[in-house]
Amino acid sequence: MLCFGVFKLFKVIFMESYIPISKLNDFIFCPMSLYFHSFYENYDQKLYHEKAQTEGKIKHENVDAGKYSTAKRYLQALPVYSQKYSLMGKIDIYDQKEKILIERKNKVVKIYNGYKFQLWAQMFCLEEMGFEIKKLFVHSLSDNKRYEIEKPSGQNEFWFAKNIEKMNNFDLLNFNRNANPNKCAKCIYRELCNQ
Repeated sequence: MLCFGVFKLFKVIFMESYIPISKLNDFIFCPMSLYFHSFYENYDQKLYHEKAQTEGKIKHENVDAGKYSTAKRYLQALPVYSQKYSLMGKIDIYDQKEKILIERKNKVVKIYNGYKFQLWAQMFCLEEMGFEIKKLFVHSLSDNKRYEIEKPSGQNEFWFAKNIEKMNNFDLLNFNRNANPNKCAKCIYRELCNQ
């Protein structure tokens, strides 16, 4: 019995798994994309990224490098985590003066659920770390437009938690693929997937 207890403690201390916030958008788009992404992790992204993804990555480099602004009110690329949801990642920009959290995207055509989930995850992490968040925005870099995202409460927070649970319990072998032709046509992994 003691051995089991020590193993359990070891697992909690050293093997606790956190979900990368950056993977939420992919999972919401299609859980299979995370599976296929793992095939390419050791390859140069130029081999499998499409033009829009490459452009987005280039435009996002200033935020990742903390070059958005030199003003001290902006926290940029700050590592964050949530013990409650077992999430970790980095925020794009947090305006400490206005208490605004901003997720930057290359080109926003539509506010997808994955965008909301990323922002909500960042918000939950920051709040758990003691920061106050008044507003959430997705910022479109290509046209310099900003879209306010509602803060989750009640139903949306439950929906968020359920999707985190789905990620934690995802079983590739028992995944029921109800293909969405529109999503599949836009997926960079469409050649690998038999949908």
